Amino acid sequence: MSVADEPRVTLRDVVADDIPWFFEQQSDVEASEMVGFPVRTWDAFTAHWARILDDETGVVRTIVVDSQVAGNVVSFVQSRERKVGYWLGREFWGKGVATLALSAFLTDEQRRPLYAHVARHNLASRRVLEKCGFTLAGEEPDEYRLELLE
Repeated sequence: MSVADEPRVTLRDVVADDIPWFFEQQSDVEASEMVGFPVRTWDAFTAHWARILDDETGVVRTIVVDSQVAGNVVSFVQSRERKVGYWLGREFWGKGVATLALSAFLTDEQRRPLYAHVARHNLASRRVLEKCGFTLAGEEPDEYRLELLE
C-alpha cells in the first residue's frame, strides 16, 4: 500500500456521540470473538465506558477514518502496569488503520513500559503491536503478553 492509498487516520478525544458507535462495534459477534471479550448489553457497555472515561490514569482517544468513527485506543493502569488496548469496527480491518492509529497514539502516550494482552488466535492484532515496536514478553494458554520498553 502506498502512502497515497493509506486511509486518513486521526485521533481525537472521545465525545458522548462516540459511545453508540463503540457499542455497535463491540456488538459484532465475530469481532468480540476475535478479541476474546464478551458482547455487553447497552447498560453494561455504558457503565464500562463511564469507568473508562472517569479513570484518571487513562488516556482515551477515538480513532477517526475519513470523518467516520472507526474505533478507539486507550492506555490505563491495571495491576500497577500501564496497558494499551484498541478496538476497530470490522469494516476497518485489514486496511492499516490499527497500525496507523496505534502508532499515532504512541507518539502522544510516551510513558513506558507499556503492555498489551492479545488473544492467541488474534494474530493480526499481534502483528499491529509488533509493527509499533512491541515485543513478546510472555505467553499464557489463551493470550500473548507484549511489551514496549522504549
